[in-house]
Amino acid sequence: MFTKEMMDTFTDLDLAVYDCIVKNRGRISRMPIKELAAMAHVSTATILRFCRKCGADGYSEFKLKYREHLEGKRDALKDDGTAELQSFVNQVRSEDFQESIEKAFLYLRESRCTIFIGVGSSGMLGKYGARYFSNVGHFSLFIDDPWLPVLQDLAENTVTIALSESGLTSQTITIASQLQERGSRLISITNNANSVLARMADCNISYHVAEALVNERNVTTQIPVIYIIETLAKKLYNSDNP
Repeated sequence: MFTKEMMDTFTDLDLAVYDCIVKNRGRISRMPIKELAAMAHVSTATILRFCRKCGADGYSEFKLKYREHLEGKRDALKDDGTAELQSFVNQVRSEDFQESIEKAFLYLRESRCTIFIGVGSSGMLGKYGARYFSNVGHFSLFIDDPWLPVLQDLAENTVTIALSESGLTSQTITIASQLQERGSRLISITNNANSVLARMADCNISYHVAEALVNERNVTTQIPVIYIIETLAKKLYNSDNP
């Protein structure tokens, strides 16, 4: 229920509330808001702000969500993503999206090597991207270790493609920053155009699909990422084989 992204927004007062909740998890569903506020040494207004940060409109809704979380109630997951995909297809047709694709393609066309980076699900997509690029004749690597010797002396005109759904993954940001410092251009593929990774990139491609969580785990569709990777690879192949 308490995701890393959510907890990153917690203030010291929020953390005091959180601490009381997890230490009294069995009582929270029956505990009045004033009792929790007194226990955490905060105001009831702080409790309500905490509830909103946790995705609840009020304390009663928070208690219900928390009880369901403790009881292991499974979140519903839509098995029809047609609306999301249609929204992405419409975005693909936009001028801004096509300009981002073209800018990334021009960087890649000039490169001698492409390095994919990412962790978790994005890491698996990075491995797929490196293989796909290599299959069309463009030398590519996937790296998840910032201390690999190959990174100490990058080939000229190296381009890094950083994958992160949130654009906030600290390990990916660290590796991307180190590669930039060594002269690599950075292309980011994220779901958040205002994220740290997107802002530090020379070119960002955002896909803007609705985030989906099931039992606190991110199951946001990654079809747009695969589309972007394959589109860039095909453009490279066609430019090399007119």
